[in-house]
Amino acid sequence: MSCYEKIKEFKKKYPFTVAWRLYQNASVVEEHLNPGEEVIYAFAGQKNDSFLDFFTTAAVVLTNKRILIGQKRVLFGYSLNSITPDLFNDMQIFRGFLWGKVTIDTVKEQVIITNLAKDSLVEIETSISEFMMEEKKKYGYRQNEIK
Repeated sequence: MSCYEKIKEFKKKYPFTVAWRLYQNASVVEEHLNPGEEVIYAFAGQKNDSFLDFFTTAAVVLTNKRILIGQKRVLFGYSLNSITPDLFNDMQIFRGFLWGKVTIDTVKEQVIITNLAKDSLVEIETSISEFMMEEKKKYGYRQNEIK
């Protein structure tokens, strides 16, 4: 199943999520999928820290190797963030009155996705954290250094 189909499925399940131009944003991520990479979970939201900004939609795609966040610019160009399991630190969930927010903390930066339907937050958190916990087990070198 393609990124766009997964995001469309998410948007149909959680219609109160504020997201536009789903196909264009998903196509940025699909362009950067590596051979052998499979889409596990995908959703869309606003890539910013403000619940009042509705014009920065991004596609967030969890693959079997990493998290990709693609954002197509309106006029020209795009941006893409790639978060591998070894760079993933933490994730925070905020649930407000109308929408929720997911903050993905990495070694280098924080990625904030807002205006998500508040009912979708549990599903998003479960999908990302289960994958990351399983993948982090493969990076056992840190546990050996501590001992």
